[in-house]
Amino acid sequence: MPLKITAASIHQIQLKTRMPFKYGIATMTEVPMVFIRLETEVDGRPSWGIASDLLPPKWFTKVPDDPIDKEIADMLRVIRRALARSIGIEAPTAFDAWHTIYDQQTAWAKAEKIAPLLAHFGTSLVERALIESVCRAADRPLGQALCDGTLGFEPGAIHPVLAKRSAAELLPEQPLSKVLARHTIGLADPLSADAIPEDERLDDSLPQSLDQCIQAYGLRHFKIKINGNLDTDFERLRSVASAVEQHAPGDYAFSLDGNEQFKSVDAFQSHWMRLAGDTKLAPFFKHLLFVEQPFHRDIALEDSVGDGFDNWPDRPPIIIDESDATIKSLPTALALGYAGTSHKNCKGIFKGVANACLFNARREGGHVSVMSGEDLCNVGPVAVIQDLAVMATLGIESVERNGHHYMAGLSQFPDITQRQVLDAHAGLYRNSERDWPTLEIRDGRIDLGSVNNQPFGTGFVLDLSPFEETGLAEE
Repeated sequence: MPLKITAASIHQIQLKTRMPFKYGIATMTEVPMVFIRLETEVDGRPSWGIASDLLPPKWFTKVPDDPIDKEIADMLRVIRRALARSIGIEAPTAFDAWHTIYDQQTAWAKAEKIAPLLAHFGTSLVERALIESVCRAADRPLGQALCDGTLGFEPGAIHPVLAKRSAAELLPEQPLSKVLARHTIGLADPLSADAIPEDERLDDSLPQSLDQCIQAYGLRHFKIKINGNLDTDFERLRSVASAVEQHAPGDYAFSLDGNEQFKSVDAFQSHWMRLAGDTKLAPFFKHLLFVEQPFHRDIALEDSVGDGFDNWPDRPPIIIDESDATIKSLPTALALGYAGTSHKNCKGIFKGVANACLFNARREGGHVSVMSGEDLCNVGPVAVIQDLAVMATLGIESVERNGHHYMAGLSQFPDITQRQVLDAHAGLYRNSERDWPTLEIRDGRIDLGSVNNQPFGTGFVLDLSPFEETGLAEE
């Protein structure tokens, strides 16, 4: 459908976590959330779309010495750049408009020496709002809009090997009605209620420790972070394994997040062999799904990794995450011997959909491929819903979820926002005992009945007036 982007705005709110979220080299206790709104004309009629994300420190660029304020300013800069340059773009389809924005942002980032993963965070927010505006104008859910030409998506324009294939051939016929919540176990998370000091116990009606979360949500899938120190990882994994085996059903499974802690395949292989070979951990490791991004992004896609994989034929499935920064990253990773990649909306919708199409084509040829669903601490009222809409469309059954765990539901949002979410997504959210919406997880699953039939999932007109509006000009 032909379109024109006519205007854009950015809105912001500051959020505090209910408990510290320690991931890799960062610990999140408060974080800004941005909402961006695009005004468009779709097939000659006015429409609009909204996208949202947190601005998490130390993920897009893992530079230990950079101040948090600088990192937030850098994230806002790439968002403003993508938005400002998108205004006035006319294109025959949303996919064509995205390609123009992607190419412009790539060229600018290269000239400014900005890492692609960070630069295209801005692209992804514009892309998400653009997709919603077209889905809304056409009254199409995401999966249908991808497969029937409404968005103009062409897998082969991203992965040339798919030039003669269509999204309708390569995507699931129907979105998933439910997904498994793969619970993040942060590096600072308490594993048992008894281990929480009295002065750190929360009184917000939500579970805090791992054992409480398993019991409250019926969890079966987990994401465990390691820090690369063998003694620390041994102690942590043994404790996690004990908690999971004691409280979770027998069909539990887990992924391991390497947090970019290793600078070579040999270093990670040695670490892995010690962990997986431990007599107390060996039974637990039989439930492993995959290992996520153990190698630092500086070396993760170098030829040396392929050489190391050649010398380690019985390695576990290893995927990239932070290294999936451009449309060329996945083919490079597969050629080196990785098993796959993750999907996160912050890395791009069309890129992620094309990657899913590539995996499904490879599976037809007998290749083992892993596409995981990972989380950037997604919370409502928009980000987590759009994320789940994509996961359902791609058929990703095990999806990392942690925003509901580290944030007290939607308690920090205005009453009007809370009511909008509950009215539109009664099966996805429930009222907590403190009378604010929180994500509903039952028997370890999230029900997507309210998500799959809405234009890009959201299904309501978010009132942005309570949020601070910031300018598009770079500060």
